[in-house]
Amino acid sequence: MRLYIFLPTLLLCFCCSRPGLSNPPEELGKVAWQRDFGQGLERASLEDKPVFLLFQEVPGCATCRNYGNEVLSHPLIVEAIETLFVPVAIFNNKGGKDAEVLRYYNEPSWNNPVVRIVDYDRLDVVPRVSGNYSQLAVVQAMVFALERRGRAVPAYLQLLYEELLARQQGVETTTLSMYCFWTGEKALGQLDGVIATEAGFMDGREVVQVVYNPKAISFQQVVKAGQQAQCADRVYAHTESQKVAATALLGQGKTGSQSSFRPDREPKYYLSKTHYRFVPMFPLQAARANALIGQGKSPEGVLSPRQVELASQVNAHPERKWECAIERDIMKAWEWKGR
Repeated sequence: MRLYIFLPTLLLCFCCSRPGLSNPPEELGKVAWQRDFGQGLERASLEDKPVFLLFQEVPGCATCRNYGNEVLSHPLIVEAIETLFVPVAIFNNKGGKDAEVLRYYNEPSWNNPVVRIVDYDRLDVVPRVSGNYSQLAVVQAMVFALERRGRAVPAYLQLLYEELLARQQGVETTTLSMYCFWTGEKALGQLDGVIATEAGFMDGREVVQVVYNPKAISFQQVVKAGQQAQCADRVYAHTESQKVAATALLGQGKTGSQSSFRPDREPKYYLSKTHYRFVPMFPLQAARANALIGQGKSPEGVLSPRQVELASQVNAHPERKWECAIERDIMKAWEWKGR
């Protein structure tokens, strides 16, 4: 059972059935860790899940603390670790059972964070994660581990992986003029390779600003998708190469240069008209949810189970003072308390 108490600016989640440390240090983030590796292996065998094994220095250096606060506190990373794996934390700088596990895996003591995803036979499912202290490294390891074990990767985790990977590889931004930016955002937000969308105004016109991964979708494909939706009639190019490509697609006089962008007062219009606006999401997830709602479909296929549960709580209690989460950073909008 999970009991939520909602205040105007804070979401408190009291997870009374979640095992783990009662007062975890910041190096461990918000995950409900087990501390006994043997018990973790037994649980992994019973539940047929891999073990998410964290080797961490506690108390630790700035790298260790940042890892806990920035990686192991992301609400969807926390959810994935807790629900798709069996989380076990091993302290690098302790003796006893911790030291035994360190010796078994030949992990050094007093070390920066290391993640190993292992089966209940103790064998690595994917290569150990070391020296990369990013959200992407952990999410990628989880995605690859699930795939290697023949498990379906939940849509929310796959989308998070796509966004983090795109931002590491380098995203590009362009702005398309639209006769209706709500319709345009709906059409563009569903495209594979589009990472984020934002409706607004530029040069006195309604526009949609699109952030996309050029390794997954080309600039030309973005513009053509806008044309097919009968929306894109002008491109405000952010680079010279975009200007050349847009002129070739739309003709002379249909290309302008990037100027001051003013966001719409109702961001993610379709999403904003539903109770899902109170559910914190990362940008790609919000773009997909907004597009799905605009098509008359449920967005729950791109949400995590805990996000769906939160949406259900919101819908059941409209009398409460909820805070809109659209365009808010997911880690700031979703605060986990009451361990």
